Amino acid sequence: RSLCTFGNNFLIFVLLFSCICGLSVGSELRFVTCGSVIKLLNIKHNVRLHSHDVRYGSGSGQQSVTGVSAMEDSNSYWSIRGTSEASCTRGTPVKCGQTIRLTHVNTGRNLHSHYFASPLSSNQEVSAFGEEGEGDHLDEWTVQCGGSVWKREESVRFRHKSTDALLSVTGEQYGRPIHGQMEVHAMPSPSQHSLWKVMEGIFMKPSDSPAGSRDHSHIHTEF
Repeated sequence: RSLCTFGNNFLIFVLLFSCICGLSVGSELRFVTCGSVIKLLNIKHNVRLHSHDVRYGSGSGQQSVTGVSAMEDSNSYWSIRGTSEASCTRGTPVKCGQTIRLTHVNTGRNLHSHYFASPLSSNQEVSAFGEEGEGDHLDEWTVQCGGSVWKREESVRFRHKSTDALLSVTGEQYGRPIHGQMEVHAMPSPSQHSLWKVMEGIFMKPSDSPAGSRDHSHIHTEF
């Protein structure tokens, strides 16, 4: 409960901070940066990557990850972070081929996968794992994109570093208690089901501050 409260308070704080400080709101930031808080849309099925404090009833029993059609759901925000071995400096563009962690803002758990079977399609299960942003090596995903950096307008794939499977949605829908939400899983082969695009978010923008200043990034928001 405390982590959920923290996540909601964080989003409220950033919105208020953006309004008070007059930070730019728009689309001039053309690439995705470390430290940003984003929503990811599956292009094929038009659902956003989502999680919540609901555990799988089978498989790992860990926190479930789904796809939802609602645009405004705060449980669809994920923070882009580095790994335990490779930092991701706030405000720097995420490179194609870079390995990152995606941390669910409202629960503090990381996007995770392993060889458990997913409950509906029996593909590779995707879950949310860890506490307060710290999990294990199975939380690491490699960004697959077409150029040197992850551009906001392009569709990308996320390959799970340890199992080599791709974050995917194929359309299977849950019943109660998460009726209508789609299963998110991982699959070995690339397809239209594994393409994702950044949508709404709180983007950390590289700063024009001179070298030596304490903070080299500021916030750019788009909702």
